[in-house]
Amino acid sequence: MAITAAMVKELRDSTGAGMMDAKKALTETGGDMEAATDWLRTKGLSKAAKKSGRTAAEGLVALSVDGGRGVAVEVNAETDFVAKNAEFQDMVGAIAGAALDVADVDALAAAEIGGKTVADTLTDKIATIGENMSLRRMARVEGKGVVSYVHNAAREGMGKIGVLVAFDGDEGFARQVAMHIAASNPAALDEAALDPAIVEKERAVQIDIARESGKPEAVIEKMIVGRMKKFIAEATLMGQAFVMNPDLTVEAAAKEAGTAITGFVRLEVGEGIEKKQEDFAAEVAKAAQG
Repeated sequence: MAITAAMVKELRDSTGAGMMDAKKALTETGGDMEAATDWLRTKGLSKAAKKSGRTAAEGLVALSVDGGRGVAVEVNAETDFVAKNAEFQDMVGAIAGAALDVADVDALAAAEIGGKTVADTLTDKIATIGENMSLRRMARVEGKGVVSYVHNAAREGMGKIGVLVAFDGDEGFARQVAMHIAASNPAALDEAALDPAIVEKERAVQIDIARESGKPEAVIEKMIVGRMKKFIAEATLMGQAFVMNPDLTVEAAAKEAGTAITGFVRLEVGEGIEKKQEDFAAEVAKAAQG
């Protein structure tokens, strides 16, 4: 029988399964809603989908480098305990390897590892480990050479913070820059690469602060020039004081090392995810009522 959108929606609503999984279940069972529900349960997909509402803010960033190209991938789980699980780490490493050959996170989800898509591999792992997980993001960098650095490594090539640096010149210096990036978290490579919206927002804030002083507009304008110069220096890799030698900016240190830093990627686990905080006593009370 024909599988309609309404049937797929009904199965999704009753099981919490994904759209493609619901459609596949109905196709496999000839449109029988009850059989399709059982099919999802046997595959662990219904169970996995029910966990999808839980916040996955822990996990790992994994790096993979091949010559002049590198990729960083963030895969999230609900607890740090799972991030330390060898099974989870093996999966994340395999995903990072597959990421070298794709352009974005959607293509990565469809890429295959071990005969299954990355998306299906994650779904299976959710069912077996019992936590919500997500393939959150990936980022690429290319250059004459690429070096990697992992901070708080859980295993070689993966940890809480992953950095890739594209460079032309001294590899040892590029590794020092990668460590600097992990610590200093620059927003962009240089002023030209900074998001104009971020710059304008900061300028507006600084103008409001300066006007609170009651100084004349001509003085305020000079104040803003100085403050924006400081902001751009602190926000950009090239403008920051180099952690290995704070007397030099990274730009000056790179010139001294005869090395061009042409790009970088920095991913930190859980960056920007709002973790759900719940009062423990309230949680116990809610469980008792349930």
